[in-house]
Amino acid sequence: MATFLYKLGRLAFRRRGLFVLLWVLIFGGIGVAASTAPPPPADTFSMPGTESQKAFDLLKEKFPTASATGASARVVVRAPKGAKISDAGPKAAVGKLVGELSKAPEVVGATDPYQTQTISKDGTTAYAVVTYKVPGPEVSDEAHDAFDKITEKARAGGLTVEAGGDAVKIEAEMGGSAEGIGILISAVVLLLTFGSMIAAGMPLLTATIGVSIGISAITALGSTFGLSATTSTLAMMLGLAVGIDYALFVVSRYRSEMLEGRDREEAAGRAVGTAGSAVVFAGLTVIVALAGLSVVNVPLLTKMGLAASGTVAVAVLIALTLVPALIGFAPYKVMGRRERHLFWPQPLKARKERAAAKRTAKAAARAAKKDPARPNLGSRWARYVLRHPIAVLLVGVVGLGAIAVPAASLELGLPGEGTMAPEMTQRKAYDMLSESFGAGFNGPLTVTVSAKDAKDAGDTVGKSLAKEDGVASVSPAVANEAGDTAIINVVPTTGPSEKQTEELVRSLRALAGGLEDQTGGEVLITGQTAMLIDFSKTLDDAFVPYLGLVVGLAFLLLVLVFRSLLVPLKAALGFLLSVSAALGAVVAVFQWGWLQDVFGIDQPGPIMSTMPIFMIGIVFGLAMDYEVFLVSRMREAYAHGADPDQAVVTGFRYSGRVVSAAALIMISVFSGFILDTNDMIQMIGFGLATAVLFDAFVVRMAIVPALFALLGKAAWWLPRWLDKALPNVDVEGEKLNHIASVPASRTPARERQLVD
Repeated sequence: MATFLYKLGRLAFRRRGLFVLLWVLIFGGIGVAASTAPPPPADTFSMPGTESQKAFDLLKEKFPTASATGASARVVVRAPKGAKISDAGPKAAVGKLVGELSKAPEVVGATDPYQTQTISKDGTTAYAVVTYKVPGPEVSDEAHDAFDKITEKARAGGLTVEAGGDAVKIEAEMGGSAEGIGILISAVVLLLTFGSMIAAGMPLLTATIGVSIGISAITALGSTFGLSATTSTLAMMLGLAVGIDYALFVVSRYRSEMLEGRDREEAAGRAVGTAGSAVVFAGLTVIVALAGLSVVNVPLLTKMGLAASGTVAVAVLIALTLVPALIGFAPYKVMGRRERHLFWPQPLKARKERAAAKRTAKAAARAAKKDPARPNLGSRWARYVLRHPIAVLLVGVVGLGAIAVPAASLELGLPGEGTMAPEMTQRKAYDMLSESFGAGFNGPLTVTVSAKDAKDAGDTVGKSLAKEDGVASVSPAVANEAGDTAIINVVPTTGPSEKQTEELVRSLRALAGGLEDQTGGEVLITGQTAMLIDFSKTLDDAFVPYLGLVVGLAFLLLVLVFRSLLVPLKAALGFLLSVSAALGAVVAVFQWGWLQDVFGIDQPGPIMSTMPIFMIGIVFGLAMDYEVFLVSRMREAYAHGADPDQAVVTGFRYSGRVVSAAALIMISVFSGFILDTNDMIQMIGFGLATAVLFDAFVVRMAIVPALFALLGKAAWWLPRWLDKALPNVDVEGEKLNHIASVPASRTPARERQLVD
């Protein structure tokens, strides 16, 4: 592989104009396809095999009107202090509000709370349901603006008006300024790392191109494969992360090869042949992690994982072809300012070549007198760890283990309007309904009863359910036109995200089994709350199989890369330790409420159900990037004759700075989301930032070299039979030492450089 990539890197450098043109054509072609593609489908959510999904499908079939896909808004109205909502003044104002809402753009109708009796017992609060013609994602800006103007007008008249539901516009934008701050910090870190504007901007440019191609491809294929706008969320986040990492590693290796006195084209070829090999296998581990989301058996997550896998594959291809091509346009300017003066263009005239050769010889002689292994910060740190391996190992493992303890108390849930920022209208409407109608009013359960005489069977089921602890009210059964299916609405006494509600759903389902024998029909429980509970359970059940699949396949890939059993094993165990510690930190802050004032967390509660799965998918990819980038350089030194300790020092000398920069960039990007006012976005940013921090700086920078120091040559042990059975992919580029560089006479004078 190293030989093939070496030739590819040289070709991309030599034919840089052609390669850049090809990527421009790809970028433009996919962009045109995305702009002309039909709009992507609306977000759909399904969980095959769960009871709530089965009941939902039944409702769609038996009650087509009730399961319409149009968006809805629940407008909550409260009378001025000291007044009742039924008083003449507030009643007239509410009537006017409902009348205007029913005539708003894209609205099918609005219920009158005085006719539907949706008024609180204390008489202060009422709500109306506004139904739209189109699904929530398709509600136009004109409709949103009209809705906002009407509700604001009612507020000016003295009413307290707030609204929730999928038809209401979400004011806070995810990412926004936080993402910009993260990218700005990334640019500063790259500039400090490389000391060159060109070298710093290249990873950001190529990563942006890769993400744009990936997102455009998802948009272009959206209507064909049912990829909604949400599908691209993971692709954007992870594509940007690995795109920066991969380009960063190739550019860094090119600079190292140049400083060793190689020809520019040769340096580009060797950078792609060595660093590019590491990029390929790091990318494969990320793709394995993302494609593995299909084992969760949630179609939305499967599509997100496969779409993100495609974006990562694009990032790998860009690192192998576009990055060396762009280097070809600025072969000296990617060098640091302190190093750039060492390189001078070869004179064009043949008569000056002999003088240039003499200068080259003198430069080589001076370099030979210098210590080629002058320690930098990375090599000094590696030597420190090699001198104190047990102490470093104990501090790292015990420290992360202690932080991971809260993860044992992990409780999963999903965000809703009750977890939004307090100043948002959705959250205010949620709180008003809870105060006036009860906490469970925001999360009613829907019970379906299928029987020959569904109305009578439904009434029997309803009476039994009303006797259960935790049930606030049960509505009369409503049958469909055929009379074979009935619906019952059950309102719990507790909120949708509370543990008691989850226990109530379990007890009602257990009770339903006995009622089926009694009524001769099938009783199923669904509703948004039940679906979210089932979703959390589905993810919880899939967590261990997903983790085993991802870590197991990655272990096999790393065995192939490093030709060792212990190196992949410690890589996998180190990842489990870092991700457990990150989950522990998330639980302590967002579930237990530690430091909630520091982070501005309004309401501690269950951890978002998708958090552990996404954390594994994203952090595993980055962790394996750091592992492959760091250890592949150690493996390269060891394969070229260095002893185990010297191989560790060499790996840190050349890759420690790059890995640190890559980790700092990702921490900066993810930390920017901690500034968001939404607790769920804060949780994602905090969890990913701490996971990268623990994995890069504790596991890869401390625990890994400490284990190498203790294991010595045993770290690279592989059974002889397995060594013979495995194909030699030559990630370390050992075969490149047998490839002669292109003679200077075959290279145009303007294409050569002199190390002086």
